[in-house]
Amino acid sequence: MKRYILHSSFSIYHFEASTWGHSVHKHTYFEIIFILKGRGSHQINGNTYPYAEGDVFLLGPEDFHNFEIAELTEFSFVRFNESIHKEDSHDKDRPWQPVIRTLLHTSSQSRGSIVENTFEKQKLHQLLSVLEAESVEEQSPYFEMIRDSLMRSILIILARNLFSQNPAKPLVKDSVEAILQYIKQHIYQPTYLTIDHLAETFHYAPAYISLFFKKQTGESLKQYITKYKIKLIEARLLYSQLSLKEIADEFGYTDESHFCKQFRKYTGTTPTSFRQRPVVK
Repeated sequence: MKRYILHSSFSIYHFEASTWGHSVHKHTYFEIIFILKGRGSHQINGNTYPYAEGDVFLLGPEDFHNFEIAELTEFSFVRFNESIHKEDSHDKDRPWQPVIRTLLHTSSQSRGSIVENTFEKQKLHQLLSVLEAESVEEQSPYFEMIRDSLMRSILIILARNLFSQNPAKPLVKDSVEAILQYIKQHIYQPTYLTIDHLAETFHYAPAYISLFFKKQTGESLKQYITKYKIKLIEARLLYSQLSLKEIADEFGYTDESHFCKQFRKYTGTTPTSFRQRPVVK
């Protein structure tokens, strides 16, 4: 399965298509997908949802998806990493911080399009229009401030809609989507993500849940959990002021040394070296 990488902290991709030219793929970043016109179906993590004009989807790192287009569709893909809620000291106590953090770390894919209300869709699309217009002036010294403010507004509206929903389509207990959601909800609690605990939670034999997950996603449970965690850690290193020890504690590592060894194993570099990389704007 292909994995798409974002080589900057933010980008917008606006286009029309009558056929979808990409195979099923994953990302290393977050992606808000706006449907501006058209209809078809959106396959996310093995589940299929119809889409139509006005729909808005939110995908996170390691979600996999593709589209089947039934009618010429206009898309706008807003791609970004966790710098959107970087924890500068002056923002640390702002009420929007935990709202956005919870949104980005909660699986929303089981609901399909996040927004159902027509007026909410209109607000989001208006904010998108301003964001796209401002992106033309990305060299302006004011662009990042305006972009971050607009993105914050979009994400908070998405959070309001997501968290106020009573899921019309409850998760099937034995679906891979349920396991993916559980992993994302407990990514900071490693004792909840052992094979034995997951097997007990989802009523599988330990050997079978591993086989089931790999068949559905193409990779092992352990590999998926570790890679998802590493992507979140990379964002912490680049966009937060947390120390290595604080990051290790946050993600449940027994000590800083273990954290550094696993990070180097999966990325080929140390956390300190990764943090010192220039962030591509």
